[in-house]
This record gives sequence, structure tokens and C-alpha cells, in this order.
Amino acid sequence: MDKFTKIRAVAAPLPITNVDTDMIISQNHLRTIERTGLGKHAFSNIRYHDDGSERDDFVLNKPAYRNAEILISGENFGCGSSREHAPWALTDFGLRCIIAPSFADIFYGNCFKNGLLPIKLPQDIIDDLMEDAEQGANAIFTVDLENLEITRPDGEVVSFEIDGFRQHCLINGLDDIGLTMERSEKISAFEEKQKIQQPWLYK
Repeated sequence: MDKFTKIRAVAAPLPITNVDTDMIISQNHLRTIERTGLGKHAFSNIRYHDDGSERDDFVLNKPAYRNAEILISGENFGCGSSREHAPWALTDFGLRCIIAPSFADIFYGNCFKNGLLPIKLPQDIIDDLMEDAEQGANAIFTVDLENLEITRPDGEVVSFEIDGFRQHCLINGLDDIGLTMERSEKISAFEEKQKIQQPWLYK
């Protein structure tokens, strides 16, 4: 999993509440178990016309936001089904951080397992950041996970909170497998001891 320490990037405004996982990645694209290749399908229902051409009015299709790494959106982001393809699609598209007033619990947890930083902030601050993001290519934010700070385009700093364990995992690029491998020496030592005490388990 990619590490997340600090990014400086354009933020795109998506002022929609209850962005559900079907909006993020529709069920038509859930047949794969690969984490790559899903970015082209992110937000497909509102990103493309029925003939597959791009909708000019969708924010991530606009030239200023095509390389956005931060998305600012409304409350209850990631609601709906628990599909892990949703954060896969967002990260494959190039997004590294979602800022919203609230997130669905399962989606929120899945973000940390896939290198995507979800930040919760009060609605009044979200409104200010949304206004910043509407500046287009000038909407450059710095998100500093180590210091738990967002620097707005005008230089103002906004603090946020993240569970310390999840912060540690993102900074060090540790998903569940990575956390297990950190203990590989202890696991190997246990297996060697078990081979002596219970050799029949290894036949």
C-alpha cells in the first residue's frame, strides 16, 4: 500500500450529500478482484453520457480538476453497500484524500486499508474549503498527515483528527497484510517452536 505523509494538490469540489458506493463505482464493474483499472469507471453514472462520452459539467472532467488528488464532498460519503471496490476506484483514479463532514463507517475503514485518507471536518469548515476548491487550478491544498493539518490556498491552517493507529498505518503504508508482516520474525519463531512441540501439524 502506498504511504501517505504529505500531499500538495488541487482539490475538486463535489457538493453532493449521500454519495453512495454505487455512485462511486457501479455494480457493473464489480466483477474484478484487481485493484487497478477501476479508475476509468469511478463515478461513471454521473461522469459519462450513455454513449460513453464525457459529461462536460462533471467536476472531474473539467481541465482544472483532471489531476485533482483531493475531493471535498458532502456528509455521509461512501454510504450504501460495503464494496471495497469504491476506494479502489478512487485511488486508481488518482485521489488520495476525501474531505467531508461524515463518512459511512465501512467505507471509512476501507479507505485506510487502501491508502486513501478520509478527513472529517465540521460543515462550516467544509463550506469554506468547498469555496476554496471552486477556484479551479488555483485550489492548491497541502494535506499533512504527520502534523494533522490542512493548509488552504490562502495559507490558513486547519487542524483535523485521525485515530493514532490509523495514522501510523497510512504514514507507513501498512494494510492488514503489512501489519502481519511486521511480526514475521515472531511468527517464524512460533512456527519453529510449534514444529518441535506438535510435529504432526506439519506432516
